[in-house]
Amino acid sequence: MGALPLAVARLFGMAWTVPNTLIGLTAGLAGILFGAHAHVRPRECAVVFHRFPWGPGGAITLGNTILHTGDTLDSECVTYAHRAGHAHEPSITYADHERAHVFQYMALGPLFLPLYLACGGVSVRNRFERAADRYALTGRGWWPWS
Repeated sequence: MGALPLAVARLFGMAWTVPNTLIGLTAGLAGILFGAHAHVRPRECAVVFHRFPWGPGGAITLGNTILHTGDTLDSECVTYAHRAGHAHEPSITYADHERAHVFQYMALGPLFLPLYLACGGVSVRNRFERAADRYALTGRGWWPWS
């Protein structure tokens, strides 16, 4: 895809997922009151809130917003299949995994959250998580139905 069509597609995707992004921005701004700090990450097409004070650890994407409990998205983590003992896979980065979720949100907009939850939520069984891991491992395949 050429530069102009890609830019138009990204702008459309960002507009399509604004309701989700607003949820993420609201949570991120609340997190700032408790020590979080925000950065724009153009490669991820997202505003990232680092040191997000709530949650079990790791990151969660809401539209074009990523809430991350750590200091940098460039930290390594393991895939869902690896963590569940289903496969032995190399480490990935939060940035690559969460970027896949941003792309999924931009494609599905307000449909993302209901579909994600219908597919099992935060689980190795969830096709959205498997696709994000595949993308983080290979740089391809972020679409959950491929």
